[in-house]
Amino acid sequence: MDRIKWDYHTHTVFSHGKGTIEDNVKAAVKMGLTRVAISDHGPGHISYGVKRDRFKDMRLEIDMLKIRYPEIEILLGVEANVINRSGALDITEEEKEIFDIVMAGYHYGAFGEEPGHDFGVHAKNLLLNCFGTSTQKLKAANTELMVKAIYENELLAVTHPGAKYDIYINEVARACADRGVWMEINNSHPYLTAKTIAEAAEFDVTFVIGSDAHVPHKVGHCEKAAARLRESGVDRKRVVNLL
Repeated sequence: MDRIKWDYHTHTVFSHGKGTIEDNVKAAVKMGLTRVAISDHGPGHISYGVKRDRFKDMRLEIDMLKIRYPEIEILLGVEANVINRSGALDITEEEKEIFDIVMAGYHYGAFGEEPGHDFGVHAKNLLLNCFGTSTQKLKAANTELMVKAIYENELLAVTHPGAKYDIYINEVARACADRGVWMEINNSHPYLTAKTIAEAAEFDVTFVIGSDAHVPHKVGHCEKAAARLRESGVDRKRVVNLL
């Protein structure tokens, strides 16, 4: 049975997860994980982004839970939104100091420096997901958005690259390899796919499996992600948290 030793991508009621931080910690302990991160959505998302004034509350809660659960390392992370053509994420420099890790991904409903432009990007990508149509122009714009974010920020990982938007995976992988940013094989979304894992692996990139758990009982699960890895033929040693 495939297992991961730690899970950096879990959500709670602070965004649109169903469990508390402590619920996720308990689930991680039950799964035998050595480390778990709470990485709720960045505040730029109009529907389920964390309210900016709650990040400090999350930090305080995690610091208290560290005392209660010494058997596991608990980290405060964020899944910031890739949204601005400037490369800026939806978290401030001051907020970055609160987090132990910063990851970034693309999501519908996040608006940044150019709301009108952002709406157009989301609409086009939503149509792509619904009808399976894409254009080279849209794909290039999406890729540039992600690559710019990789180069303009200190990121640990990019989450579910290719989910919700069409990208040139080789360009994103090249940027991740250059910057030492991990590429997530997401257990909850079928991204990276077996095909794109193989394409990304042509570059010196490190992969990480994230459960993307929105309910506590899914924390630490990696079965679907591991299956896609096996199908890709890529050496499992390329995945930093897979046992």
